[in-house]
Amino acid sequence: MVGTGGYMDVALREARAAGARGEVPVGAVIVVDGAVIAAAGNRTRERSDPTAHAEVEAIRAAAQALGSERLTEADLYVTLEPCAMCAAAISFARIRRLYYGAEDAKGGAVDHGPRFYHQPTCHHAPEVYSGLGEVEAARILKDFFAARR
Repeated sequence: MVGTGGYMDVALREARAAGARGEVPVGAVIVVDGAVIAAAGNRTRERSDPTAHAEVEAIRAAAQALGSERLTEADLYVTLEPCAMCAAAISFARIRRLYYGAEDAKGGAVDHGPRFYHQPTCHHAPEVYSGLGEVEAARILKDFFAARR
């Protein structure tokens, strides 16, 4: 068992790898029973797929690994507050816990924007823990965008 901070370290590595590929540097890891069963970074540009966010990529890999679309025993660690699409995917997958690093006041949908899990139409809301690895996650994003200006 790696531990909560260690899992976010894996997600941060995925974020850095995504940034090195020219993707927005976001990384995600899915853990079940203390084992990492999926890890991914953004691949929207590489795949020409607007849905290829780190969270969705990790959910797809975890669902395939477990042979189920329900990930009720899974915890998701992601470096950035999920957007509305990813928040919905997390809900539909029935992820047990969501840990995220940096807040996203502009595009986030968990604690910002639509606050997806607080909507009456949300079928499942994970336990949410924010701020894990926040400083490093925000720095990776800031450095990525600063280099492109």
